[in-house]
Amino acid sequence: MSQSMHSRFQDPAKPCRYYMGPAIGHLASTIEMAKLLVNRDDRLSITILIMTLPFDTKLGAYAEALAASPMAKRIKFIKLPQDNTDHGEANPAKFFNLAIEAQKSHVKEAVKNLVQSNSNPSSSKLAGFVIDMFCTTMIDVANEFGVPTYMFFTSGAGFLGLVLHLQTLYEEHNVDTTELKDSDTELRIPYFVNSVPAKVLPLMFLVKEAAPITRNYLRRYKEVKGIIVNTFMELESHAIHSFSDDTPTVYPVGPLLNLKGNSQVGSGGTQQGQDIIKWLEEQPSSSVVFLCFGSMGSFSGDQVKEIAFALEKSEVHFLWSLRKPPPKNKMAIASDYSNLEEVLPEGFLDRTAEIGRVIGWAPQVDILAHTAIAAFVSHCGWNSTLESLYFGVPLATWPIYAEQHINAFELVKELGLAVEITMDYRKDFLKESEMLVSSEQIVRGIKCVMEQDSEIRKKMKEMSENSRKVLTEGGSSYCFLGRLIDDVMHNIP
Repeated sequence: MSQSMHSRFQDPAKPCRYYMGPAIGHLASTIEMAKLLVNRDDRLSITILIMTLPFDTKLGAYAEALAASPMAKRIKFIKLPQDNTDHGEANPAKFFNLAIEAQKSHVKEAVKNLVQSNSNPSSSKLAGFVIDMFCTTMIDVANEFGVPTYMFFTSGAGFLGLVLHLQTLYEEHNVDTTELKDSDTELRIPYFVNSVPAKVLPLMFLVKEAAPITRNYLRRYKEVKGIIVNTFMELESHAIHSFSDDTPTVYPVGPLLNLKGNSQVGSGGTQQGQDIIKWLEEQPSSSVVFLCFGSMGSFSGDQVKEIAFALEKSEVHFLWSLRKPPPKNKMAIASDYSNLEEVLPEGFLDRTAEIGRVIGWAPQVDILAHTAIAAFVSHCGWNSTLESLYFGVPLATWPIYAEQHINAFELVKELGLAVEITMDYRKDFLKESEMLVSSEQIVRGIKCVMEQDSEIRKKMKEMSENSRKVLTEGGSSYCFLGRLIDDVMHNIP
């Protein structure tokens, strides 16, 4: 499930760059990165190579829609052949790794065809590859073409520092992070001011089946020419200043956001979104808590009921994006319920009809931008985090998988931009988590994040203002983007 960028040779002296990486969440910020580059420097041209996994049908449909969009006039999209290899009973981490590896021949063929299709090679050159954070195996393909590789790291600088540090601990000190699973150990990591609890480390470092695969692609991070990070100096200054000289140059060029939002392909999302915004228009200003947990954020029936009980007890206005889990033992994106009453407590919808609304898919950007929204109960995915920061909406943390736990830790403990509902809730891709967050715990978090005069709300307002300035001329991300382009142009083979 991967995406990528690459570019058609259109104008004289137009270098071309390539992107590869997983899932719609990564693809969305990758597209914003491409738009930023071509709008900043007309010498650059980009093509995005999009890889899909069998279970990620929405990404394939999204890719086809992009290829037909007006954007394709400046940024070309190529959907690579899907890998249908039967990898047997491979665990999710191994399956994903094998699927990416199987795409190398397709990537090589696509780039070769694009290079050969250029009618005037002397006026346009292949400048390099930009790969997704999970696709370091594509460095081999870039090397075959004799061009440098850059990485686009779609998470924050704190998480980048964490993974580099844990890899160094393993390689130089033989520290096996899988021994920290279920441990109360706290780690001193130079990219964070506070000690980091082992319980917020991503499972890919804690599970024995996943850790060797994770280390395999992390070991190649230092081979890239530079790392482009979707963050900004004013947000993660400590982490950014902590990168050492032996780390590839880090370029914080964010926040990279699609502020126009994304309607869900083939879902009827446009009409649904209009209905949601109409409901928000009827709510008092800064009165609604929004609950949304990402494309894979679903819960067991018992946990859904605890959330419902908490919303009733808190008596706040709410908008809740509730998604249906995929079938057990199946890797898939969450879907909408056909009948919400089958999972909610009896009578809940009637009792809360005056103050709340339960929905499926949510037009998140449009919702967060609305003046009725006062707080966001979030899984702390990095895109969602940056969107919340941009619109100045305080967060209540409920991470579920991937790097979301370290994001939550950073938001609460390092930056003071969020309150904690939980930081150690985890859900396996193939089975339900046994942990249950109580309604009392949820109520405490909601009431805290809804406080109108809190220090968190003041800090969030200041960070929102910063996030809107950094990409304008003279801003920190604007300057780093210029340095990146200079480096690309200087290193064209």
